[in-house]
Amino acid sequence: MHKITSFLGLCLSMVMSGCSADSPNGNVKLPEVDDTGKVAVWVTNGSQTKLLQKENPLSIIKGNTAASSNLININFGTKYQEMEGFGAALTGSSAYLINKKMDATQRVALLKDLFDPEAGIGISYLRVTMGASDFSLEDFTYNDLPAGQTDPELSKFSITKDQDDLLPVLKSVVSAQPAIRIMATPWSAPAWMKDNGKLAGGSLKPEWYGAFANYFIKYLDAYKKEGINIDAISVQNEPLHEAAYPSMGMDAAAQNVFIKNHLGPVFKNNGVKAKILLYDHNWDRPDYPIAILSDAQTNPFVTGSAFHAYGGNVSAMSEVHHKFPDKGLYFTEISGGRWATNFSDNLKWNMSNIFIGTANNWSKNALLWNLALDENDGPKNKGCDNCRGVITIAANGAVTKNVEYYTIAHMAKFIRPGAFRVQSDKFTAASKLESSAFVNTDGSKVLVVLNQGADNQKFTVTDGATQFNYSIEPNAVATLVWN
Repeated sequence: MHKITSFLGLCLSMVMSGCSADSPNGNVKLPEVDDTGKVAVWVTNGSQTKLLQKENPLSIIKGNTAASSNLININFGTKYQEMEGFGAALTGSSAYLINKKMDATQRVALLKDLFDPEAGIGISYLRVTMGASDFSLEDFTYNDLPAGQTDPELSKFSITKDQDDLLPVLKSVVSAQPAIRIMATPWSAPAWMKDNGKLAGGSLKPEWYGAFANYFIKYLDAYKKEGINIDAISVQNEPLHEAAYPSMGMDAAAQNVFIKNHLGPVFKNNGVKAKILLYDHNWDRPDYPIAILSDAQTNPFVTGSAFHAYGGNVSAMSEVHHKFPDKGLYFTEISGGRWATNFSDNLKWNMSNIFIGTANNWSKNALLWNLALDENDGPKNKGCDNCRGVITIAANGAVTKNVEYYTIAHMAKFIRPGAFRVQSDKFTAASKLESSAFVNTDGSKVLVVLNQGADNQKFTVTDGATQFNYSIEPNAVATLVWN
């Protein structure tokens, strides 16, 4: 395995030029932009005749003479949240498929396509699971013991199971794209720390709050020794949902005590720089993060709140932002699946809610669930039996790019880490157009536009000094990039 990892890292370093592996965070690659005076256009439509297709560039006109009914003014001088990245979860199942079902040539090609912003789509943010989830090969944590035993000092803590697939794939990605951000989330504490003695369901016993806080420290240290820097952790995945797979209930009051009296102080005392994100559950309970952030003692330890989209409305993120504008918002999970298979509908829903929607509601990132699953929607671990991966990997290693691949691409390839969302007008409801605008660190400008309607829609973009026109086809998303 170590030989394979080294080979992959070497191959990827050769084929994915740019960042050096020994750079602490690397240099963020920025999108290619056409010559000055032109706007690059990339389109995906619902009929799939265009899949991230580059179209003829648009001309930029000096002045502001637009009289279009669909006019969007962009003020690049008014910056909102800084963007940290776009991507998906490298679950145990995803890592297994990439590491074990693909040969070295397939693997190198796939990782280049997923993570290189020039030759591929530039995924810039990954979420990993701390221990098993409902998409792992088996149940486990990093401190599993026979029933009745405890390990207060965590002397038996081990990330050995991650060495099989997850770490080799992560090392290959990081060697080629050192700037990638990685978020880690536990699905369950070790069973001996819980009131039911099981990984499925139950709650963390208060007497083990301190040990569980140190569990995070052990994890971060172990990963650092492997060359993997974890940028953020969330305290608990979906704390209001106990299931047959590894999971753990943790209401807002419990999470508040855990962060305030244990996790926060332990991070501070150990000089841990990883961000602490709370909640990590659906939009329908913004009261959960609001309650914790309202505690003046807990608040300083927390970087922000993470949300999923299996319930509620994206506007919940703005609700939290308006109460705590100094705290970050993060969107960390939604999955497609066999319950919704229409490409056009999925394209529009994801762009409207998850990518344009979360950005316009202050999210600093947008992550989907499994990066890769097989033709049978697995490997599964007692959870969702019909979820869809961003890509599908067949038994022979062949890759199918699903609609989620293209929705990520329209953001990740062009809106690079460090970019800021900027002020822009909303289109009229009648136009059925939605958009969000950004400026990258090199000054390149990005506008992502979705047409939910059944007709072509012409619109004009102006920044007060220059303007350009574009006509977007029905049921399509376009990303426009210019200097």
